[in-house]
Amino acid sequence: MKAILLNTSAWIMLPFMDAIAKYLSSELPFFQITWARYFFTVFFILPLMFLFFRKQLKWTENPKLQFYRGLTLFLANICFFYSISIISMAKALTLAFVAPLITTLLSPIFLGEKVGFRRWSAVTVGFIGILIVVRPGFIEFNLASFAALGTGCFYGVYLIITRKLHSTDTPLLTLLLTGVVGATIASITVPIVWVNPSFIQWLWLAIMGIFACLGHILLIYSLKYADASKLAPFGYLEIIPNIILGYYLFNDLLDMSSLIGLFVIISSGLYIIRREYIIKYSN
Repeated sequence: MKAILLNTSAWIMLPFMDAIAKYLSSELPFFQITWARYFFTVFFILPLMFLFFRKQLKWTENPKLQFYRGLTLFLANICFFYSISIISMAKALTLAFVAPLITTLLSPIFLGEKVGFRRWSAVTVGFIGILIVVRPGFIEFNLASFAALGTGCFYGVYLIITRKLHSTDTPLLTLLLTGVVGATIASITVPIVWVNPSFIQWLWLAIMGIFACLGHILLIYSLKYADASKLAPFGYLEIIPNIILGYYLFNDLLDMSSLIGLFVIISSGLYIIRREYIIKYSN
């Protein structure tokens, strides 16, 4: 029960980070907002680790994988923050839910896992759900929608790398290094698009970093009390606060076709998660 409470709390908290990013995107470049998300995450995580988890502050056993993990999450964040600056948070998140499908597609290649007919069928159904959402030929498939799909693709690769790192580095060390990679890459390039934020904007950027930091800490601690396969379905709960915030703050709401597509994508993703759980505990 504790694991479910921590996990759902994280998925409720993270959409507030997205809402702040969307709000600020009308005044600041989305790339600068991405930089702030990483900068303030490291800013808040590093003191916490020095105070309470100093023993975990050691060099990683897989620096190359840690870099690739940080890079893929950084690219996923860039794509997502760009997409929500143009389209609704709910639609962007719906398209980003392709991540479990991408992980399934890539797991035979990078993890050597066997994917049976049922899971391939679920991937196909999920792809149909994507087509229902974007409706190519009926509405314009713009760059923001493509970026939202890119979010799911990069996050799917991120999940593959995370699986590989699970047995070597501690979760908090991985979280810190992921933040450092993103903050470093963003700091090199952000001067190109830099706009001087006002005091209020700096405050919102810091609050966004707090939501990101707390959300991921809650996710990490939830994994101490339950397996990732058991908690994975709760990730789809993120769409609920996402839709609520999008409606009340930005007057955004999913249309019927997008809701149907969301249902299809989530159903296929849940089926894949269930199959992985069954396979894991039947061996």
